[in-house]
Amino acid sequence: MRNVEGKVAVVTGGANGIGLAMGRHFAQHEMKVMLADIQPGPLDEAVAGLREEGLTVAGCVTDVTKPESLEHLAEETVREYGAVHVLCNNAGIGPGGQTQLWEYEPNDWRWCVDVNVLGIAWGIKAFVPRMLEQGTEGHIVNTSSGNGGIAPMGDAAIYAMTKSAVTTLTELLYYQLKSGGTQLSCSVLFPGPNWLRTQLWDAWKTRPPEYQKSVERTTPYPSFEEFEQHMEAAGTPLPITPLEEVAGRVLDAIRADQFWINPGNDDPLDARYAAMKARRNPDYFRNWNPNEVE
Repeated sequence: MRNVEGKVAVVTGGANGIGLAMGRHFAQHEMKVMLADIQPGPLDEAVAGLREEGLTVAGCVTDVTKPESLEHLAEETVREYGAVHVLCNNAGIGPGGQTQLWEYEPNDWRWCVDVNVLGIAWGIKAFVPRMLEQGTEGHIVNTSSGNGGIAPMGDAAIYAMTKSAVTTLTELLYYQLKSGGTQLSCSVLFPGPNWLRTQLWDAWKTRPPEYQKSVERTTPYPSFEEFEQHMEAAGTPLPITPLEEVAGRVLDAIRADQFWINPGNDDPLDARYAAMKARRNPDYFRNWNPNEVE
């Protein structure tokens, strides 16, 4: 879809982080943008800020765990702009309080799977039929992660599992769209290659009541800023990838019909598949030294 000017893009998780960066970048390239987010206040602030920049942007409060909320988003987008050409299923969370797999509560699993995996499934279900009916070119971008989507980090188990699912889901979507002879295509996004300043670490603050833990923490989870300060004090400052750079890669991939939006850090990928091909036990966890395991 080389010509994006005047086309309509929908971005979930659009009030901040990668989603807001994509929305701004799309609008700066003459696209009409609908930002969706579960937080009304930050969403209104994001929309107002982009409009002050002279960009064509609207907002719609959306809970991606609810199929009917995605249907409402699709209806509002068509009502506002008349069509949908790009869908970025970007909303995602980490459950917070990383621990052993067997120590997570059922609601930890439900929340992360409902947002990170089913949120994308409901986005596809709500938008793809409408995009097919339009009979025009279109593109879907699903946000995965190098953590899980390429190779997992050992201490973020549920998150890594969901992002692995996103990668496979998007591969299957690509196959079905292409084998069906549609005018739609899709991409899977691995942001990075370095750390990103997003609100993913703060997702626990907006955890809905139906997903609450049975025993709440008495101290807050560390923010990204606190983690960054800790690493700087330890003499190992974090390399940061600008969010604008990620957004630029997404738009380039849409124009080029490029499936893998991968910034090029192939070491974890190479290590994982080398272990698979050699039938070798997993030894590719980036934050794990097997010699330290008793």
